[in-house]
Amino acid sequence: MQRVDAQEILDSDGCSARDVQGALAVLGRVNRWFGGIATTRKMVERVAEVTGAKSFSLLEVAAGLGEVPEKASAEVARRGITLDVTLLDRAPSHLPGRNRGHGNRIPRRPAVVADALSLPFHDGAFDLVSCSLFAHHLNAQPLAQFVREGLRVSRRALLINDLIRHPLHLALVYASFPIMRSRVAWLDGLTSVRRAYVPGEVRSVLASALPPQIPVEISCNYLFRMGVIVWKQ
Repeated sequence: MQRVDAQEILDSDGCSARDVQGALAVLGRVNRWFGGIATTRKMVERVAEVTGAKSFSLLEVAAGLGEVPEKASAEVARRGITLDVTLLDRAPSHLPGRNRGHGNRIPRRPAVVADALSLPFHDGAFDLVSCSLFAHHLNAQPLAQFVREGLRVSRRALLINDLIRHPLHLALVYASFPIMRSRVAWLDGLTSVRRAYVPGEVRSVLASALPPQIPVEISCNYLFRMGVIVWKQ
C-alpha cells in the first residue's frame, strides 16, 4: 500500500467552526479508545525510566484541544510523573478556551498559535516536545524540518505519536462511520491512513535529517499506532 498525500478537510480554511468542533470531538474519542493516549503515556514513561526524572515540561505541537497530553498527564501522574503542558496549534479555533464547543471540558493550559516548522521558542525551552496525529500531515522534507525544530526546542526528547499505514487499518476506518458521527472526521480518517507512514519510512526520514549518533526508538502499539522517541544528546 503506497503512501498517498492529500489535504484533509480539517486543515482547510473552508472548514466551518461546527465541523471543526465535531471532528475534534471524534479525534478525542479515537485517541481515548484506540491507543492514542496510551502511546504518548508509554513514551513519557520510557523517558522517565531512562532519565530518572519525574517532572517534565512538555510542548504539544498541533495540539488541537490538547486531550492527548491532558489524559496522558493524568495517567502518568499515577506513577508519580508530572507533566507541565503547553499547547501549540496553527489555528486559534482548534485550541481549548477558543473553541466554544469544548472549552469547558479541557483545563486551561498555556496556548500558543504558531507554525510547527518554525517554533517560536529558544533552544532547549522544554524537556519534551510531543505531537499526536501530526507527522502524517507532512511529507518527508517538512517532517525532517519539524524533527530538527522539535529537537532544537527540547532538552530530553522529541515524541511522535502517529498512525501506521496498512490495508487493514484503512478497512477499519471505512467500517467506522457509524461511531464517527462526523462525516468530516470519517473522510479525514481515510485520508490520514493513506498518507500515514510505516516505521521503516519514518526511520529513513530521521536518518536523512539527523546525525547518525542521535538515538531513535520506534515502537508499534495498539491498533496501528506508532511511537517514535528521538533522544536529545
